[in-house]
Amino acid sequence: KMLKNLNNISINCQSSIKISDGLTIYFDPYDIKEKINNADYIFITHSHWDHFDLDSINNLVNEKTIIIGPSSVIEKLDSNYKTLEVKPENIYNLNNISFMTVPAYNIDKEYHPKDAGYVGYIVTLNNVTYYIAGDTDVLDELKVIKADVIFLPVGGTYTMTREEAVELANTIKPKYAIPIHYGLAVGDELDAKYFVNNIDKEIESKIFY
Repeated sequence: KMLKNLNNISINCQSSIKISDGLTIYFDPYDIKEKINNADYIFITHSHWDHFDLDSINNLVNEKTIIIGPSSVIEKLDSNYKTLEVKPENIYNLNNISFMTVPAYNIDKEYHPKDAGYVGYIVTLNNVTYYIAGDTDVLDELKVIKADVIFLPVGGTYTMTREEAVELANTIKPKYAIPIHYGLAVGDELDAKYFVNNIDKEIESKIFY
């Protein structure tokens, strides 16, 4: 089964991604204004304000929602929430979903140190595999990822640049590659357009916001 048109994906800004395919899953929800409370799972990559937004989380959670994140996120949530603390480079199985964590860190800057344990996620849902990078540079550990749909930051400064994101997408060779992490703190739509226009032609791409 392959996605025909990515209609099950929406992005409202930055790295705030929603994927619904049987389950409703959010990644780094940010600036969610309405009380929707429909999340089955909320995955948080790290604790920075534009990825960990408690107001948005509270507009999405219900009594069944599980919030998944590294220790820096989980320690900020009180015991009312159902949580799963994760570390990089592990495989996790929940009742109706399995996922892997991959490292997310900077190599030549200090914003996202390796020892903080921040993560990206590879989630398989109905035989489609999604890789959500979080905030990271291009790492050797990421070049071996296999995924159908990948979401890569393109804004630079805190993460890989748009040029580096293109290179990583062309290395992973997914079916779809989607630019994220621009237009809020750093980067703009030109970075997204650069990414879409420069990745290999056999990789489909789309600008969502």
